[in-house]
Amino acid sequence: MSAPSASDGTAVGRGLLALGVSHKTAPLALRERLSLPEGRATGVLSELVAGDAVREAVVLSTCNRTELYLHAADPVEAESAALAALSRQAGIPPTELFGHVYAMRGLEAVAHLFEVAAGLDSMIVGEAEIQGQVKRAYELALVEGVTGPLTNRLFRDALGAGKRVRTETAVGRRRVSVASVAVELAREVLGDLAERRVLVIGAGENGELTARALCQAGVATTFVANRHYDRAIGLAQRFGGEAVRFDDLPHELAHADIVVSATGSPHQIVGREELELVVAERAGRPLLLIDIAVPRDIDSAVRDLAGIALYDMDDLQREVMRNLSGREAEASRARVVVDREVARFADWLTSLEVVPTIAALRERGEAIVEHVLAENAGRWESLSEADRARLDVLARAIVRRLLHEPTLRLKRAEEGAYTQVQALRELFGLEPGGAELNADTAAAEVTELATRRRRRPR
Repeated sequence: MSAPSASDGTAVGRGLLALGVSHKTAPLALRERLSLPEGRATGVLSELVAGDAVREAVVLSTCNRTELYLHAADPVEAESAALAALSRQAGIPPTELFGHVYAMRGLEAVAHLFEVAAGLDSMIVGEAEIQGQVKRAYELALVEGVTGPLTNRLFRDALGAGKRVRTETAVGRRRVSVASVAVELAREVLGDLAERRVLVIGAGENGELTARALCQAGVATTFVANRHYDRAIGLAQRFGGEAVRFDDLPHELAHADIVVSATGSPHQIVGREELELVVAERAGRPLLLIDIAVPRDIDSAVRDLAGIALYDMDDLQREVMRNLSGREAEASRARVVVDREVARFADWLTSLEVVPTIAALRERGEAIVEHVLAENAGRWESLSEADRARLDVLARAIVRRLLHEPTLRLKRAEEGAYTQVQALRELFGLEPGGAELNADTAAAEVTELATRRRRRPR
């Protein structure tokens, strides 16, 4: 795995696991094979929770990432099961995923999801679309009944963190998305777009975003092709365009200047052979193809056809990387917000352990009293039964009074409670019986994880 795992020995480390690939670790060809549209995602969710290793699961799959968020009974076994599930879906051996898949545990997994929901891990920093995608991934898992106390709170808080970032910082106020980058690329290649004939293939979310961006760029007419013609009509009417049937795609390709393909099809929509016929009909007029679908809609072999310029998601990523610096200052502010939300989540985790830690502390005190009294029983042969009872009461009272103030302070602690819980467990050697409370949601070493993450270079 390419990312280090966090503190396997902690309760939160044992419970939380994030595993996947993104545009930062895997090429487009591999991301295509690992893509999990809703139907396949449902199968993976069912497969994972059917075993003993995974208690809760959520699958997040977008153009730029496929990630599994798991609450695991056994993290090692859960990681193996997750890798196996992904490799089966992709039809490749697990060994081919090494070097591309990252795995994070504990607060590292929490912080990663919060950054994803805030748009800070996106190809375009601050993009807004990812928050809706995280929400839909969580809702799918809810419908499938594979979430639980930990993932429910985790995803609700992640969505809340993303909302705070967008409200309190300007990282996403200048709306930059894959769709808008695609439009900007078209403008750079062809100049003014107002007189251009544009064909948008796909009437889903990405198609709609692209149509909106094109309208804002001044495109007068947008032709929308989609397998579901009624959806194409609705989108075309919304943006002043005209809907065409999917069977008319070859004719429209011959007359378009720009084609933006953004379907969710698992198969290619435009192949080399059919485009060769289109090129012959165009008589040398250039055609710009922008494929923002994953898996790709357009055969990459069309690049060498005369007059054809094809850009896919990897090309867009390279274009985006040249223009990210403008958002970095706001991204730094946004990460401060995320850090606070991660710390808040850590406090919640630790609050689940406060009560069992207090109980374990009291049990340790009572055990010491029992041990000392038993150890010295032979020295007090002359004591009456009444005196022995008084001594027992006195010893227990001393322990209770000694622990009274620490107990009150621990119960009142909010921010930084995990520090006190950790200190008590380490100083007294406590292993509370409630460490598995609410499905393994304790966080004894979260301070170390949070501190290490904040010090990690960006």
